[in-house]
Amino acid sequence: MIVFLNGRFVAEESARVSVLDRGFLYGDGLFETLRLFKGRPIAWEAHLQRLQRGAKFLQIRPPLTALEMRRVVDRLVAFNKLPDGVLRLTLTRGPGPRGYSPQGAESPTLVLALHPLPVLKKSGARLVTSTFRVTANDPLAQLKSCSKLLHVTARAEAGARDANDALLLNTRGHVAETTASNIFWFSDGVLSTPTARSGALMGITRAAVLELANKLRMPCMELDVAPAALKRASGVFLTNSVSGIVEAIALDGQALARSPFTTRLRKAYDLWVRADSVS
Repeated sequence: MIVFLNGRFVAEESARVSVLDRGFLYGDGLFETLRLFKGRPIAWEAHLQRLQRGAKFLQIRPPLTALEMRRVVDRLVAFNKLPDGVLRLTLTRGPGPRGYSPQGAESPTLVLALHPLPVLKKSGARLVTSTFRVTANDPLAQLKSCSKLLHVTARAEAGARDANDALLLNTRGHVAETTASNIFWFSDGVLSTPTARSGALMGITRAAVLELANKLRMPCMELDVAPAALKRASGVFLTNSVSGIVEAIALDGQALARSPFTTRLRKAYDLWVRADSVS
């Protein structure tokens, strides 16, 4: 595979980042993961806007404009002959002096890379509740930062318990997210999802699903709930940019109800992806 690293297109196995890079040392950076469909990155503008907001917050100046990055994506698709896959953008503060202070780190690192689509299990997601907690009302939660140790350890915990993913609660005991997805559930005919204050990252696909539900005249709410609400729900599903909508079928060994509205939303989302790829 060919990747883009700091202005150059290089073979993936030859790409090198400095051992002094703050992304490597401290997770001092941001990333975005996008679905590629027919050679086009889905929800490109929304992802770039989130990256730019995060970069402004961290005071990291991206070395390329959004338009220049979009042109890089087109070249990567052509070089790798991979029109359908996953696009990963990584922006770090770059190399700098040792220590937590960002002063002196003035050459950001930018990497764009393509990956094949993962094979998705059609049976649905089996979840377990993690022992790790995200922080409620965390101002950093809305940055898609490279600091993902909590999510990594929670995913390892899920794997050790023969589950696909881990449900993350926040420090108040409310449902927040899973390690890589936002979570939705149906109850009494209403589609619900955790609030921004839950500590969950407000995903791009989450926003798209809420918009689609509104067009389908599905009532929607943002709620802070205990995990027992998921076990009582008439349907639960997960959303992220790579997998789209994935039904959750079990939580902590208990089967979850399955709703036909999940299938309806998934079909609407698939149509939205196709429309976005030609817009």
